[in-house]
Amino acid sequence: MYSISFNKSLVKELDLFDHNLLFPHEKVIDEKTSLLINYLRSFNNSIIISSILCCSKSMVIIDGHHRFYALKKLGFKKVPVTTIDYFSDDIKTDSEEKFSKDSIINSGLNKQFLEPKSTNHLVYCQKSKLWQPVILLSSLFKLNFEN
Repeated sequence: MYSISFNKSLVKELDLFDHNLLFPHEKVIDEKTSLLINYLRSFNNSIIISSILCCSKSMVIIDGHHRFYALKKLGFKKVPVTTIDYFSDDIKTDSEEKFSKDSIINSGLNKQFLEPKSTNHLVYCQKSKLWQPVILLSSLFKLNFEN
């Protein structure tokens, strides 16, 4: 269940994907990743985490870079991903749209990473008529640590 009302055709797939199939477009803040890793390690056998949002056509990460790197460092080969119709008009790169969607995709595919938190993707909420953080399209996943 989602906390906003959005065009349901935005979400294409929800599954576990091999982390090698995903392409980040931003660098991460090492301290933030380390804090997330320590937090996730504090759980015993499993964790619950929001899925990483990716463009359904390119598999470039749109939201969840720190989650992605933390899960990789924890040894997860497969990570939870929600693929979305990134080029929909109901998604924008941030309130000012400093970067085009094409330039973000190219950054990821060409490994020319933007600075951390360069983008702040938003999704249009049909009910409130306001732009909301795109992470609200994520789903929660339970992942088990391998012993």
